[in-house]
Amino acid sequence: MAGEIEDALERVDRESFTRQPPKTLKGQIGYLIRQMGSAKAVAQEIGVTADSVNRYRRGARKHARADVAAKIDDAVRARWQPQVRKRRQQQAAATGGITVETRARFGYTAPIGTTDDGRFRRLTVHLPPAYAQRLFDARDTGASDQQMRDIVAEGLQEIYFKDGGSRAQDLEVAFTDIDYFDVSF
Repeated sequence: MAGEIEDALERVDRESFTRQPPKTLKGQIGYLIRQMGSAKAVAQEIGVTADSVNRYRRGARKHARADVAAKIDDAVRARWQPQVRKRRQQQAAATGGITVETRARFGYTAPIGTTDDGRFRRLTVHLPPAYAQRLFDARDTGASDQQMRDIVAEGLQEIYFKDGGSRAQDLEVAFTDIDYFDVSF
Protein backbone atom coordinates (compact mmCIF):
# COMPACT_ATOMS: atom_id res chain seq x y z
CA MET A 1 0.00 0.00 0.00
CA ALA A 2 1.35 3.39 -0.95
CA GLY A 3 1.54 6.08 1.66
CA GLU A 4 0.11 9.58 1.69
CA ILE A 5 3.19 11.19 0.19
CA GLU A 6 3.53 8.73 -2.67
CA ASP A 7 -0.20 9.09 -3.41
CA ALA A 8 0.16 12.88 -3.49
CA LEU A 9 3.10 12.64 -5.90
CA GLU A 10 1.07 10.33 -8.15
CA ARG A 11 -1.89 12.76 -8.10
CA VAL A 12 0.29 15.70 -9.12
CA ASP A 13 1.84 13.61 -11.90
CA ARG A 14 -1.62 12.84 -13.26
CA GLU A 15 -2.56 16.52 -13.18
CA SER A 16 0.30 17.29 -15.56
CA PHE A 17 -1.11 15.30 -18.50
CA THR A 18 -1.22 17.33 -21.70
CA ARG A 19 -3.71 14.93 -23.30
CA GLN A 20 -6.33 12.74 -21.71
CA PRO A 21 -5.73 8.96 -21.65
CA PRO A 22 -8.03 6.66 -23.66
CA LYS A 23 -11.54 6.47 -22.22
CA THR A 24 -13.04 3.44 -23.98
CA LEU A 25 -12.28 -0.05 -22.76
CA LYS A 26 -11.03 -1.07 -26.21
CA GLY A 27 -8.71 1.96 -26.37
CA GLN A 28 -7.38 1.38 -22.85
CA ILE A 29 -6.64 -2.29 -23.50
CA GLY A 30 -4.98 -1.47 -26.84
CA TYR A 31 -2.76 1.07 -25.10
CA LEU A 32 -1.82 -1.37 -22.32
CA ILE A 33 -0.96 -4.11 -24.82
CA ARG A 34 1.30 -1.69 -26.72
CA GLN A 35 3.00 -0.65 -23.47
CA MET A 36 3.34 -4.06 -21.88
CA GLY A 37 3.94 -6.16 -24.99
CA SER A 38 1.32 -8.89 -24.67
CA ALA A 39 -2.22 -9.69 -23.61
CA LYS A 40 -0.80 -12.11 -21.05
CA ALA A 41 1.18 -9.35 -19.30
CA VAL A 42 -1.89 -7.10 -19.25
CA ALA A 43 -3.99 -9.96 -17.89
CA GLN A 44 -1.56 -10.53 -15.02
CA GLU A 45 -1.54 -6.80 -14.23
CA ILE A 46 -5.33 -6.44 -14.05
CA GLY A 47 -6.21 -9.88 -12.70
CA VAL A 48 -8.17 -11.45 -15.57
CA THR A 49 -7.40 -14.08 -18.20
CA ALA A 50 -5.57 -13.33 -21.44
CA ASP A 51 -8.72 -14.43 -23.31
CA SER A 52 -10.71 -11.73 -21.53
CA VAL A 53 -8.08 -9.15 -22.48
CA ASN A 54 -8.30 -10.21 -26.12
CA ARG A 55 -12.11 -9.96 -25.99
CA TYR A 56 -11.79 -6.42 -24.64
CA ARG A 57 -9.26 -5.58 -27.36
CA ARG A 58 -11.48 -6.90 -30.17
CA GLY A 59 -14.54 -5.18 -28.77
CA ALA A 60 -16.40 -8.44 -28.14
CA ARG A 61 -16.85 -7.27 -24.54
CA LYS A 62 -17.67 -3.59 -24.30
CA HIS A 63 -17.81 -3.32 -20.51
CA ALA A 64 -15.66 -4.80 -17.78
CA ARG A 65 -16.71 -5.45 -14.19
CA ALA A 66 -16.37 -2.35 -12.04
CA ASP A 67 -13.31 -3.64 -10.13
CA VAL A 68 -11.56 -4.71 -13.34
CA ALA A 69 -12.41 -1.41 -15.05
CA ALA A 70 -10.87 0.48 -12.13
CA LYS A 71 -7.68 -1.62 -12.37
CA ILE A 72 -7.50 -1.00 -16.12
CA ASP A 73 -7.94 2.74 -15.66
CA ASP A 74 -5.26 2.84 -12.95
CA ALA A 75 -2.84 0.83 -15.09
CA VAL A 76 -3.35 3.17 -18.05
CA ARG A 77 -2.96 6.34 -15.97
CA ALA A 78 0.17 4.98 -14.27
CA ARG A 79 1.85 4.56 -17.70
CA TRP A 80 0.39 7.57 -19.52
CA GLN A 81 2.77 10.27 -20.79
CA PRO A 82 5.94 9.27 -18.95
CA GLN A 83 8.02 11.95 -20.71
CA VAL A 84 5.65 14.73 -19.58
CA ARG A 85 5.89 13.45 -16.00
CA LYS A 86 9.66 13.23 -16.16
CA ARG A 87 10.00 16.74 -17.62
CA ARG A 88 7.83 18.27 -14.87
CA GLN A 89 9.76 16.42 -12.17
CA GLN A 90 13.10 17.53 -13.62
CA GLN A 91 11.89 21.12 -13.68
CA ALA A 92 10.76 20.90 -10.04
CA ALA A 93 14.03 19.27 -9.00
CA ALA A 94 16.20 21.75 -10.91
CA THR A 95 14.57 25.14 -10.53
CA GLY A 96 10.99 25.16 -9.30
CA GLY A 97 10.86 23.14 -6.10
CA ILE A 98 7.62 21.80 -4.68
CA THR A 99 4.83 23.25 -2.60
CA VAL A 100 3.63 21.06 0.25
CA GLU A 101 0.21 21.59 1.77
CA THR A 102 -0.54 19.48 4.80
CA ARG A 103 -2.46 19.17 8.01
CA ALA A 104 -0.53 16.92 10.34
CA ARG A 105 0.73 16.56 13.87
CA PHE A 106 4.14 18.07 14.36
CA GLY A 107 6.14 16.99 17.37
CA TYR A 108 9.26 18.77 18.53
CA THR A 109 12.49 18.07 20.29
CA ALA A 110 13.57 21.42 21.66
CA PRO A 111 15.71 22.91 24.44
CA ILE A 112 14.47 22.80 28.04
CA GLY A 113 11.99 25.52 28.82
CA THR A 114 10.12 25.27 25.53
CA THR A 115 7.10 23.16 24.66
CA ASP A 116 7.58 19.85 22.91
CA ASP A 117 3.91 18.82 22.80
CA GLY A 118 2.91 17.74 19.34
CA ARG A 119 -0.08 19.50 17.82
CA PHE A 120 -1.92 19.63 14.54
CA ARG A 121 -0.95 22.42 12.17
CA ARG A 122 -2.05 23.25 8.69
CA LEU A 123 0.93 24.38 6.61
CA THR A 124 1.52 25.41 3.03
CA VAL A 125 5.27 25.68 2.46
CA HIS A 126 7.34 25.94 -0.71
CA LEU A 127 10.36 23.63 -0.47
CA PRO A 128 13.49 24.29 -2.58
CA PRO A 129 14.47 22.07 -5.53
CA ALA A 130 16.93 20.01 -3.45
CA TYR A 131 14.08 18.55 -1.39
CA ALA A 132 12.06 17.86 -4.53
CA GLN A 133 15.02 15.95 -5.99
CA ARG A 134 15.48 13.93 -2.80
CA LEU A 135 11.76 13.10 -2.68
CA PHE A 136 11.66 11.96 -6.34
CA ASP A 137 14.84 9.92 -5.88
CA ALA A 138 13.40 8.26 -2.78
CA ARG A 139 10.18 7.36 -4.61
CA ASP A 140 12.09 6.01 -7.62
CA THR A 141 14.25 3.78 -5.40
CA GLY A 142 11.21 2.36 -3.58
CA ALA A 143 11.68 4.17 -0.28
CA SER A 144 9.16 3.58 2.47
CA ASP A 145 6.52 6.13 3.37
CA GLN A 146 8.40 6.86 6.60
CA GLN A 147 11.58 7.70 4.68
CA MET A 148 9.65 10.11 2.45
CA ARG A 149 7.98 11.63 5.52
CA ASP A 150 11.44 12.21 6.99
CA ILE A 151 12.52 14.11 3.86
CA VAL A 152 9.40 16.30 3.98
CA ALA A 153 9.82 16.81 7.75
CA GLU A 154 13.41 17.91 7.25
CA GLY A 155 12.36 20.37 4.56
CA LEU A 156 9.56 21.80 6.69
CA GLN A 157 11.92 21.99 9.65
CA GLU A 158 14.56 23.94 7.75
CA ILE A 159 12.29 26.23 5.72
CA TYR A 160 9.31 26.84 7.99
CA PHE A 161 10.28 26.15 11.59
CA LYS A 162 13.92 27.27 11.46
CA ASP A 163 13.20 29.97 8.86
CA GLY A 164 16.22 29.05 6.76
CA GLY A 165 18.56 28.94 9.76
CA SER A 166 17.67 32.28 11.32
CA ARG A 167 15.88 30.88 14.39
CA ALA A 168 15.30 27.77 16.53
CA GLN A 169 18.69 26.23 15.79
CA ASP A 170 18.27 23.20 18.09
CA LEU A 171 14.73 22.32 17.00
CA GLU A 172 14.04 18.84 15.65
CA VAL A 173 10.64 18.27 14.02
CA ALA A 174 8.71 14.99 13.81
CA PHE A 175 6.00 14.70 11.15
CA THR A 176 3.24 12.28 12.25
CA ASP A 177 -0.51 11.66 12.04
CA ILE A 178 -1.06 13.08 8.57
CA ASP A 179 -4.66 14.20 8.18
CA TYR A 180 -4.19 15.73 4.72
CA PHE A 181 -1.21 15.92 2.37
CA ASP A 182 -0.94 17.44 -1.09
CA VAL A 183 1.93 18.45 -3.35
CA SER A 184 2.14 20.78 -6.32
CA PHE A 185 4.94 21.80 -8.63
